[in-house]
Amino acid sequence: MWQCRRTADRCGQLKAHGKAEIVHDKTGLVIDAYFSATKIQWLLENVPGIRERAERGEILFCNVDGWLLWKLTDGRVHATDFSNASRTMLFNINTLDWDDELLRLFDIPRSMLPAVYPSINTFGYTEDGIPIAGVAGDQQAALFGQACYQPGMTKVTYGTGAFVLMNIGKKPVKAVNGLLTTVACSPDGKVAYALEGSVFIAGAAIQWLQDLGLIKEPEESERLAMEIKDTGGVYLVPAFVGLGAPHWDMYARGMLIGLTRGSGKAQIVRAAVESIPYQVTDVLEAMVASSGLRLAEIRVDGGAATNDFLAQFQADIAGVEVSRPKMLETTALGAAYLAGLGIGFWRSVQEIEALREVGQQFPPCMGATERQALRRGWARALERARGWLIVEE
Repeated sequence: MWQCRRTADRCGQLKAHGKAEIVHDKTGLVIDAYFSATKIQWLLENVPGIRERAERGEILFCNVDGWLLWKLTDGRVHATDFSNASRTMLFNINTLDWDDELLRLFDIPRSMLPAVYPSINTFGYTEDGIPIAGVAGDQQAALFGQACYQPGMTKVTYGTGAFVLMNIGKKPVKAVNGLLTTVACSPDGKVAYALEGSVFIAGAAIQWLQDLGLIKEPEESERLAMEIKDTGGVYLVPAFVGLGAPHWDMYARGMLIGLTRGSGKAQIVRAAVESIPYQVTDVLEAMVASSGLRLAEIRVDGGAATNDFLAQFQADIAGVEVSRPKMLETTALGAAYLAGLGIGFWRSVQEIEALREVGQQFPPCMGATERQALRRGWARALERARGWLIVEE
């Protein structure tokens, strides 16, 4: 799965050989085991006979969307869209095609790869003749479902991880500050671009609390966090599988710090919930610096977005209003919008924008002095978690 880190060493070798810049320029991505390329390479090198079959076109690669297309069309369509292809570390987001130089770098035969089309497209038909007219990557679909169609509009999806996307318009901007440039879905059926920051552990931190027996169900984390006025200086850095954007440290590991004799379950639970907005705010700050665009609001969705404490703390620590829609399953909603535009069910993006209903808004209530002090503490904890697995000789 995407959290598998078995190719971290291979990624480190590529960086050491100066390949980071070329990969970044072509794909908008950083070299990391999170993406598909090194996973495909690992399979080709470690599963007996698979390379020969792949070169004959008998073994195909795709993301989950491509597998679903294959199944829904009874094996007639091996395809994907621009947004999913852009997550593989093999797709050139400037030419909108698989990149031959990258295929050579990872030693992956082109015959494995699917055809690539815009997100709004008739990809194929089911056996019953139903058109498949909208395909998008998880987070790009959520951006579309949140109606973030103008540059600067930003959404955060709180799932297992937290995924932040900012629309930057029709031209790719070279991402800096540890961000990614990714292909987004465009309502005109062509292509748009976004800055992206992926936080590896968000809702998974709440699951971790359950695994430890500190809470019985996710909803309990909200209640416990609200029972106390603060964490008493306790911070959790949930770098259980390393750190994603904007830090990209494969060797960081989790850190619970600031404990005193007075620290109890509530402080630890609140620190875990707060860790999610802290990580997201690091990404948002990097996006504003990279794009030069103003952040007017944060549109949130995903399972953990139902947590009122989390939503309010996100607004407070980022200093930006949080807008939570009534419909939180915006990934599925975005895919439906794409398909609806593809078959003419909706005729314009304005019709879709009018469908978005705000469930609740969370304006920031925290003062600047308190916000800055809390973020300084977070930065100190974060620094201690970084590079944990590196052993000096």
